Amino acid sequence: MSFNKIAVVGGGLMGAGIAQNAAESGKEVTLIEVDEEQAEKAIQRIKKQLDNKVKKERITATQAEETLNKIQTKTDYKFLSNAELVIEAVPEKLEIKKKVFKQLDESANPEAVLASNTSGLSIAAIGSVTKRPEKVIGLHYFYPVPVMKLVEVIPSIITSQETVDKMYQFAESIGKQPVRCQDYPGFLVNRLLIPMVNEAVYCVMEGADPKDVDNAMKLGANHRMGPITLADFVGLDVLLATMEGLYEGFNDSKYRPCPLLKKVVESGNYGVKTGQGFYKYDENGNQQDVAIR
Repeated sequence: MSFNKIAVVGGGLMGAGIAQNAAESGKEVTLIEVDEEQAEKAIQRIKKQLDNKVKKERITATQAEETLNKIQTKTDYKFLSNAELVIEAVPEKLEIKKKVFKQLDESANPEAVLASNTSGLSIAAIGSVTKRPEKVIGLHYFYPVPVMKLVEVIPSIITSQETVDKMYQFAESIGKQPVRCQDYPGFLVNRLLIPMVNEAVYCVMEGADPKDVDNAMKLGANHRMGPITLADFVGLDVLLATMEGLYEGFNDSKYRPCPLLKKVVESGNYGVKTGQGFYKYDENGNQQDVAIR
């Protein structure tokens, strides 16, 4: 079962990308947002990405229009009733996700699978508020969703093997490569990657120039993107939340978030999405000068 009727809850950068990817793969998508204004912003995010692909001649204008026509926006959970798979992409806070999943459980078809795009929160905890924990699973995409091939599939200790199998089939049907992860903080990619980025921030706190840190890893470790640039790209608020989840989940000092990271997040500068993080960015998200040394 590859699922043909998909609902995505949350139309931010990740949610919009998930909706676009599903629609480009031929799925019928219902995108749920809190109000019409946010729903329109989500559609404009998708339209901008599709327009860029048309300009680069990766798709035709007709294909872009067909993709948009497969996405409908709604502001009420009652429109989830026909979805075979519901993918949540709301802010990375456990209490928020629990509240959303309780509502999804009440509104979605009883046979529907409920998936979370969490980057590291407990799937068991999220599923505990539903009456179908065996049908709750993690489906962690990577940004930018239409480009990145990996999807982490994270079953809880209660998730059924049937649900896992369905998620593998779905991931493959949208052109992704699924990998199975255990339901522990950070899963696979973030458990390895985020502590490295956090350590890079420590280097900046101790006096290293962000550009030097980035160049060191690009030229010395053959990384395509430096860790400080990556931090801004991912979102410093997301990075901090993930580090805090690792720190609390494992109770291990090696996952302690860097104090400088906390300070930058407290200042309201989250990276590319706010126009400034460790670097400054123009309105198109192009990196400018170093902002924090």
